[in-house]
Amino acid sequence: MVGFRPCHMSGFSIAALCRPELAELSAYLPDLQRYRVRLDANEAPPIMSAAAQSRIAQALGEGPWERYPDPSLAALRAAIATNLGVSPAEVLPGVGSDEVISLLLTAFVRPLPPGDVATVLTTTPSFVMYRMSARCRGLRVLEVPLDASWDLSVDALKSAIRMTPPSVVFIASPNNPTGNTMSRERLEQLFTAAPQSLFVVDEAYIAYSDRDQLDLYRRYDNVCILRTLSKVGFAAFRLGFLLARPEVVAELDKVRLPYNVPTPTQRVAELAFTELAPEVERIAREVVSERTRVAARLGELAGVQVTPSQANFLWVRTERPAGELYEALKARSILVRSFHARGGRLNHQLRITIGTPAENDQLCVALSELT
Repeated sequence: MVGFRPCHMSGFSIAALCRPELAELSAYLPDLQRYRVRLDANEAPPIMSAAAQSRIAQALGEGPWERYPDPSLAALRAAIATNLGVSPAEVLPGVGSDEVISLLLTAFVRPLPPGDVATVLTTTPSFVMYRMSARCRGLRVLEVPLDASWDLSVDALKSAIRMTPPSVVFIASPNNPTGNTMSRERLEQLFTAAPQSLFVVDEAYIAYSDRDQLDLYRRYDNVCILRTLSKVGFAAFRLGFLLARPEVVAELDKVRLPYNVPTPTQRVAELAFTELAPEVERIAREVVSERTRVAARLGELAGVQVTPSQANFLWVRTERPAGELYEALKARSILVRSFHARGGRLNHQLRITIGTPAENDQLCVALSELT
C-alpha cells in the first residue's frame, strides 16, 4: 500500500486558512468501545415492536434508489403539520436538530444594535451544539448559568440581552443535561425582554414531558420550536425539524442544501408521524414509567440526589466525584455521561440515559456498590 506523501509547497499553511475560532474547538468523538450497557447518548431503548420494525423495513425496500430525494419534503412536511396542528409552511425538516441549528446560525446572523457582532445567547449547562455551531461561524456566544434549581436565571439573562442583544437565543426545555423543563413565566419574561431576537425552544425530549411549549409558539411571533425523532427510537434516521412562522421557514429554505434529507429518512419519518405515531407514544410511556422506577431506586442510595426529570435520562448528583464514578462504571462495562471536566458544580453530576429494565438494574446495582 502506498502511504500518504506530503507535497512540499513553499508558503502553504492550512492554519492560515482556518477560522481562528476553530483553535478553541475539538471534533466530537464519542466513545466507540463496546460496553455491556450503554446509557450515555439519550437514545431510546430497543423496545420498538416487531410490527413497527416490519413496517419500517417495508418502507425502506420500496425504492427507487437512483432518484434524488424529494427536495420540497412535501409529504413529510404535511405529515408533521397534520400531527401537530400547524401548516406545512411552518415546518422545516433537517438532518437531525444539528442541521437545523446550523441553518439558523447561517441565516440569522446580523448584529442587533447597538452590537457590532452577531451574538448567540444560551444557557449553561445545555446542549453543546449551540455553542459549537455558533463559534464555527465566528459568532459571539454568551452562556448564562442556570440557577441553583437548573431553571432560567432571568435577571442574568436580561442583563446579557441588554449588554449585547442576541440575534438568536437557544433555550432547551426539557434541558440537556439537567432533564427539567424551564419555567413558563421565566420563558415569557425573556420573550418580551428581547422582542427582536429569535428564540429557539429546543424540545428534543418533549415526548417524555408532561407539557410542551407549543402554545407559547402560537402566542409569540419571535418564538420557534425545535424537535427531533432521534430520542424516540429513530436516531439512525437523523430527522430533526423546526416549527416557525412561514416567513422564517422561507428564509431558512434559501440556505438549506438541495436534497438534504435522504429518501429513507423522509419515508420513515412520515410513518412516525402517521401510522407509527401510536408506537412512538407507547415507547415514550414505557420509558417514562421506567424513569420513575429508576429515579426512585437511585434516590434510595446514600450520597445520591436525582433531579426530577422530564426527559429520557436522569441528572444525578453524587457525593463521590463524578469522574471517579464514571471510570469505575466503565471498568464494569457500563457507560454513562460525566460532566466533571467542566468543573464547578458539575464535578459531581452524572447524566444517565434510561435503558431497558435489565440495563437499568445493572446500573443501579453498580452504583449501589460504588457510592
